Amino acid sequence: MTGGGATPTTQTPVAPAATGGAGLAPAPAAPSTPQRPTVPGTRAKIIKGVAYAPAYAPIQVKKAIWAGNQIRLKPYAVGGGHGRWKDSAYDCSGSVSYLLHAAGLLKVSEDSGQMESWGKKGIGQWITVYTNPGHAFIEIAGIRMDTSREGDPHPPPGTGPRWRPLMTSTAGYIARHPAYL
Repeated sequence: MTGGGATPTTQTPVAPAATGGAGLAPAPAAPSTPQRPTVPGTRAKIIKGVAYAPAYAPIQVKKAIWAGNQIRLKPYAVGGGHGRWKDSAYDCSGSVSYLLHAAGLLKVSEDSGQMESWGKKGIGQWITVYTNPGHAFIEIAGIRMDTSREGDPHPPPGTGPRWRPLMTSTAGYIARHPAYL
C-alpha cells in the first residue's frame, strides 16, 4: 500500500533478492490470445510471421504490435495507408503511421520525410522509428516492421509490411521515438 491512505498497488510482494530489494514485482500479465498474442518478458518475438508482444511492455507497445499483425500480410502500394487508416495496401510510412496511430501516438498519417521531425530525437526504450526522406520503418521491443527485406535472412513471401528481425545497421536513418517509450 502507498502512504497516506491511498489505494493498494497492483503489484505482488516477492523476495527482495529477486527485485534488488524493492520487494515488489509487476502485476501478472493478461493471458495470450490469438487476437492479442503475448510472450513472457520484455522482448517481442516473431513466431510464424506473427508478432507476440512482451507481456510486461506498456500497453502502447502491445497495441502497436497487435496493429502490425493486422496489416502484416497486406501488399505494398505507394501511398498505401495515407488518407485512410484501414487500407488494402500500405507503403513504408503508411505502415509505421498505422502502428503509431493504433498505439495512440499519432493522429494523422505522415510520410517518411515528415517522420524526421516526429516525436523525440534518438532511440526509444520500447519504440524507435527510423526514417530518411525515402524510407521509414519501426522497431518495437526487439522486432521490426518494415516493407524492405533488407537485413532479413529469411524474408517472408510477398511485398508490403512484414515483421522482421532488427537491422544490424541503421546508418543513413534518423532515429525518433515517442516520449517515455
